[in-house]
Amino acid sequence: MKPIKLKIKTSVNTYPIYIGKNLILTLPKIFKDNSINLKKCLLVVDRKIPKKLVSQIIKSFNKRLNIFYIDANEKNKNQKTVNSMLETLLKKNFSREDYLIALGGGITGDISGFVASQFKRGLQFINIPTTLLSQVDSAIGGKTGINTKYGKNLIGSFYQPKIVISDSIFLESLPEREIVCGYGEILKHSIISNKRFFKFLDKNIESIINLQTPFIEKAIFESCKIKKDVVERDEREKNFRKILNFGHTFGHAFEASLNYSRKLNHGEAVLLGMKTALNFSFRKNFLNQKDYLSLISHLKNSKFPLNVKKYFSSKDLGKILSFMIKDKKNNSDMINLVLLKKIEKPLIDYKFKKKDLEKFLRNELTN
Repeated sequence: MKPIKLKIKTSVNTYPIYIGKNLILTLPKIFKDNSINLKKCLLVVDRKIPKKLVSQIIKSFNKRLNIFYIDANEKNKNQKTVNSMLETLLKKNFSREDYLIALGGGITGDISGFVASQFKRGLQFINIPTTLLSQVDSAIGGKTGINTKYGKNLIGSFYQPKIVISDSIFLESLPEREIVCGYGEILKHSIISNKRFFKFLDKNIESIINLQTPFIEKAIFESCKIKKDVVERDEREKNFRKILNFGHTFGHAFEASLNYSRKLNHGEAVLLGMKTALNFSFRKNFLNQKDYLSLISHLKNSKFPLNVKKYFSSKDLGKILSFMIKDKKNNSDMINLVLLKKIEKPLIDYKFKKKDLEKFLRNELTN
């Protein structure tokens, strides 16, 4: 199967996204075709990636390759990790023309992109996302960031990569739980933008989750295409791009309330957040019953983690609301949500008082 190529056009630069299988075997050609000269680079590697695949990538580089391994998890997505990476770049005397390459999932890409944006006000950045979630979401659009004790991704920047290489070979080493996480973002893109794509997912979800060709490649491509269109219309999330936050205000608060534990990872939190946002949209009479039932049926048939009471009780309500109020999308004491009117028709900039969300969430946690 030939690689698929998408071009992202932003105000800063235009860069390609390559989607396909065994792309890491052709890295020298991809770099050459895109005029990338790797005289010196830092390869940031998530330790969870199979050593065989890491070795194949290392063979593509010259002797001036430096490797920085990280334990990629939400707790290490912090300033301490950033400082360690910056220290390495400074010690090795990197210049702005040298490269930082992220090899890992969304956490690795977010930290690496942030470091690249900070070092000497801009280092060359390449992203090789290795999880389904990062391939269809975080690797596209230029958002970078780290967590603090106050919440998720509250410190960060917009910084576009030079190139993104999404190789489906990495997905074969992932547990099903990680595939489900990525599927959550794919589903979100269909819900907010493309009803025909949602119908494709509804029909072929089992083939996609099982990474069957050509279903998984089509799902990745269509999902990336939706995010590409959104990012090109609103690179810095001034308005339209906010639709990508559907389910995330709830989801991020769920993650933070559990202190980013393995009990609920990011993709699962977003799925739980989308289910909660759908319930809220329906209860507030925004979302029509037909689409609501169709979406809930899809989620239930997919056997995703959708029961908020499995993770929280009413005693966690204050903590969840606290993180929702601190969400970076808020600019007042109101809570800003992205909701849904119907499939393909998201609603942005709907603000609610804390007591409205408190009443709704209490009902979710007790009934």
